[in-house]
Parts: sequence; C-alpha cells; structure tokens
Amino acid sequence: MIIVMERGTERSKAETLMAQLKEQGLEPVPLFGVERTVIAVIGEERNLNVSHLESMPGVAKVMRVVQPFKLVSRETQPKPTVVEVNGVKIGSKELAVIAGPCSVESEEQMEAAAAPLAKAGIKLLRGGAFKPRTGPYAFQGLGADGLKIMRKVADKHKMAVVTEILDTRDIDLIASYTDVIQIGARNMQNFTLLKEVGKTKKAVILKRGLSATIEEFLMAAEYILSEGNPNVILCERGIRTFEQYVRNTLPLATVPRVKELSHLPIIVDPSHGTGKPRLIGPMAKASIAAGADGLMIEVHANPQEALSDGSQALLPDQFAKLLEELKPLAKVMGKTIK
Repeated sequence: MIIVMERGTERSKAETLMAQLKEQGLEPVPLFGVERTVIAVIGEERNLNVSHLESMPGVAKVMRVVQPFKLVSRETQPKPTVVEVNGVKIGSKELAVIAGPCSVESEEQMEAAAAPLAKAGIKLLRGGAFKPRTGPYAFQGLGADGLKIMRKVADKHKMAVVTEILDTRDIDLIASYTDVIQIGARNMQNFTLLKEVGKTKKAVILKRGLSATIEEFLMAAEYILSEGNPNVILCERGIRTFEQYVRNTLPLATVPRVKELSHLPIIVDPSHGTGKPRLIGPMAKASIAAGADGLMIEVHANPQEALSDGSQALLPDQFAKLLEELKPLAKVMGKTIK
C-alpha cells in the first residue's frame, strides 16, 4: 500500500500516521520529498481500512500496490531515481560508463588500466578485490590489499571505486575503501547480504542473477531499499540459457521493461553479457538504444595475462575507440556520456 500525503503537509502528521501503522504490525517506509511525502506500507495490509486512512489529517490518497515490490515500483515513485557518484548522475540525461579490469592484480596493472580510462574522461573505476569464482582453486582476489591498491590508483586519477562484496563480514572494510558496492549475479538472492548493504548509505550496483526473472531481480532490489538505502543501480549482465556461442544471453528487453516497472536506474554489462570482446561494441550500442542509463565494460591493459576474465576484456585503445563511437548514439537518445 502507498499513502500519498498532501503537498506541504507537516512532517509530524506523517509521523503520527506511521506510528499508528506500526501499532498494527506494519512497517511504514517514508520517502520525504521536497513537496510531499509518500509512505510505503510493508506487511499484511488486507485488514487496513482505506477510508479511515484517507480521512486522516494530511493524507491525500491511499493506493493498494499491485506489484509485490513496493519501494522499487513506479507506483510509489513515478519520478526516476538519480544516483550521483563522483559527479556522474546515473539515471539522468548523462550516460554513465564504468570501466576497469575484472580483478585487482597489482598496483602496476591497475595504473595501466586507470590512466587511459581517466584520460578518456571515465570517472568510475571498477575492479574486484574479492572474486567469486566457480572453482575453489581459481584466483580469488587480493582482498584488503586489493582494496588499498584500487583506492590509491582511483584517488590519483580522481576516480570513484566500484567493487564487489561477497560476505557480510566485509561490509565495514569494503565501505571504507569504495564509493559503489557491487552485488554480483551469484549473490543477487543472498538476502542477508542485501539487507546489510541496505543499511549503508553507499550507492549499490545490483546485478541480475544468472537465471533470475525480472520480478525476482526487482524483489532483490526491494530488500536493499526496505533497509533505508535508496541509492540502488540495477545492472543487466545477461542470463544463463542453452546458448553455447556466447557466455550469457543478454536480454536487452529487460531495460525498457524495468523502466516501465521501476524508478531505479538500470545499466548494462555487455562484457559479461557476451563474453567476447568483438561483441561488446554492438551490444553496448544496442543497450544505449534500448534506453540504458549506463554501461559497465571490462578493460585490461594486458588481457592475455589477466588472472580472471581476460578473454572478455577490451584493451584501453579499443575501449577509447568504442567510447567515441558511442557518443553520437548517446546524443541521438538524448544523453551525454559521463
């Protein structure tokens, strides 16, 4: 259920209403806007008297939400959410580009990637310090040392850090070094992790699970918002199908469909979505045409020696060339690349 307060209503009236809802075992989540307040009601609401709620002081309208996700829904917030990181407004008319290697391997390796990216105007640097790998003997990341390297290199080039979290025990550590916390596909339904990340105020990139439906994807985002963190960026990174000629199947229809259902920004990862460098460019362009708010692209200065996912990374000069090709298309879609 969504309760819309009248314009200019005092905050105290909303707080009185929320107190009554809590007494009935419900969890009200307020969204305090500049002009008005909207309250999303979480819990069993079938016994609520809508007429009584609408008669309370300051209440303009009460709506039952059809979708199972409430805070994420456009019914709750028709206006798109914009998440700002390092001056980049993700979800606005700016097309955000996040780039960097899959894993942090050394300071020299991160510098070799970050320097040309910064020169190209990229402000969001990605890299994994903790890596979820299918096999237990594969490179798992440098851990805390990797975070320190990434922070040092990013600060040198005035870039923001985007890195993945795997475990709730690492939240404080990762939050102290990163600007954007990424939740990978394997952890999309790690609900304990989602809730703990939701308690932070850091921006979060939530990647779609390997076989997750759009509803499951949005419900995962709901976990984060329900804990008080509105700074969520969705990421379509492809899903697992029977196809063998690409790493994953990249369903770009997700982008416009999510935009119909949710106010959250959504970006696309064509690197994981295809697994092949020669396909990254075409799918990046298609993502922009589909209405994506940004792109996440893997870039490595020496892919053949990368410790993880080198086979799907672009060289810095390949990335710079692609970026120039994307700019006119972004302009056609009413966006500028940041």
